[in-house]
Amino acid sequence: MQRLQDRVAVITGAGSGIGLATAHRFAQEGARVVCADIDETAGAKAAAEVGGLFVRADVTSEDDVARMYRTAFDTYGSVDVAFNNAGISPPDDDSILETGIDAWRRVQEVNLTSVYLCCKHVIPYMQRQGKGSIVNTASFVAVMGSATSQISYTASKGGVLAMSRELGVQFAREGIRVNALCPGPVNTPLLQELFAKDPERAQRRLVHIPIGRFAEASEIAAAVAFLASDDASFITGSEFLVDGGISGAYVTPL
Repeated sequence: MQRLQDRVAVITGAGSGIGLATAHRFAQEGARVVCADIDETAGAKAAAEVGGLFVRADVTSEDDVARMYRTAFDTYGSVDVAFNNAGISPPDDDSILETGIDAWRRVQEVNLTSVYLCCKHVIPYMQRQGKGSIVNTASFVAVMGSATSQISYTASKGGVLAMSRELGVQFAREGIRVNALCPGPVNTPLLQELFAKDPERAQRRLVHIPIGRFAEASEIAAAVAFLASDDASFITGSEFLVDGGISGAYVTPL
């Protein structure tokens, strides 16, 4: 399908995981892809793979975020899609009883404040165009609680969900759609790193997924491409769950 033909899409965290898979999917759909990442090697490689443009950006820096969108606009003449995806899940973010204030603040900056900055700086471009689609990466943990908590991560994703809902309502009549993507656990380097040292913790999570496996990044990318496209023209302010049935489950199959 070519649902994004000639549209300009900016992806943060494009160097790996869901961001990288989405860069490939957007390119397959005909988009001009701007790959933003703090990791120059991974980000440049991603851009080269999809014939796109690499912009090094620390998404916690307002100057970097503003420059990222300005570069996209100056290069291609529009910013049609913003996939605000960059995020972290560090091991020192754990139970509220164990997580220090520095770890809390770092996760909030990367996972929540960055989405605020990205939306703040991309919306004016979309207002001038009279259209645009913003997809913010939240998580299924924004709608469910977990006894194996990553407290700052969970709180940050709840913030992304609430902010996306509000922006989706606020800017709907200007042709700008804003949705929160809520993936379940995804087989990405981030999850693999998290569980490598604790297979029992991974298994404890896996048993709650009705489908019986973690998602592949390409499956999440397909959902992002849908939300970015005109096929989702009547969807805004939504929590778009792609979680293998976790949030609908009371008990799961044996």
